[in-house]
Amino acid sequence: MDKKTLGVLEFNKIVEMLVSSASSNIGKEIARSVLPLKETETVRGMLKETSDAVSYIVKKGSPPIGGLHDIRGSLKRAEVGSALTPRELLHISDVLRTTRRVKDYTKGIDVEREASLSDGNIISELASSLESNRRIEERIAYSILGEEEIADDASSTLKSIRRKIKELQESIKDRLNSIVKSSAYQKYIQEPVVTIRAERYVIPVKQEYRNEIKGMVHDSSASGATIFIEPMAVVEANNDIKQMKIKEQVEIERILRELTDEVVGILPELKSNIEILSRVDFIFAKAKLSLELECICPSLTKDRKIRIRRGRHPLLSKEVVVPIDFWTGEEFTSLVVTGPNTGGKTVTLKTVGLFVLMTQAGLH
Repeated sequence: MDKKTLGVLEFNKIVEMLVSSASSNIGKEIARSVLPLKETETVRGMLKETSDAVSYIVKKGSPPIGGLHDIRGSLKRAEVGSALTPRELLHISDVLRTTRRVKDYTKGIDVEREASLSDGNIISELASSLESNRRIEERIAYSILGEEEIADDASSTLKSIRRKIKELQESIKDRLNSIVKSSAYQKYIQEPVVTIRAERYVIPVKQEYRNEIKGMVHDSSASGATIFIEPMAVVEANNDIKQMKIKEQVEIERILRELTDEVVGILPELKSNIEILSRVDFIFAKAKLSLELECICPSLTKDRKIRIRRGRHPLLSKEVVVPIDFWTGEEFTSLVVTGPNTGGKTVTLKTVGLFVLMTQAGLH
């Protein structure tokens, strides 16, 4: 199909509507590449999958595809031995959850009894090929709280390290609070608070009294009136915290490596799932567009004829557009459209042309 024809008939605008109906970026990617095809059986199959998806939406509502991420890059990184980030692992967990929910969504509904679905439902067939893994899905979700936050319970070692860090922090804050609230040091302290500079607990001291409190200077205020000192009494405890923080990071990296290895163990299933789910999302995008525009599934014929009953141009408001009846190829093979220059003839011709393109693209 030449680009000029597609442009004149505004097929690109239909594609844009289709893209906006998809839930995921990978579903949108497929929608963006849609073109009219010529093979009758291929087109028939594409129309049927749209009808199958419409049947599901009518009976069960829209499918649960909200957690479908494009994890293909992450899977490639895992395959070559890279440890995945918390964000990547969370996205994989989301995809596994979406896989499970889509499988559940397609259960418990007798779509096969629909007359139009007598030869099997394509959505059901696709869903049956999905491989869920609730153990890995939940282990990732249990271990990772956010894109940069690993849960304390991700491992007993991590939990122990963080408990020790917290104890050290509380001990340091107690000792520093006793200094800032002491009457002996009151005139030296700018504010009776304990704060953090360079990941170490410090107290704010007035510049003119910097030599009255022995310790390490880590920072100063913008005006220079305040300096932040780490008293010698807590230097060793702060060092202990730093060492524990290093151990914490080592344990986090071990956990991420372990979770990545779990993902590597199901790489074939994940690759297949993402391919199937992206197609399912695309098919349901076609169905959503069908329902939004109040479309019907066209019947294909090998005869050179077209019959349209009360057809509305899909890009015009259905409140104002005038439906048309159009047929050719039966008693006659040529049709002359006449009338005053008010736009009706052009709309009629574009409606026929666009309907043909939509049909060949598997759209209602």
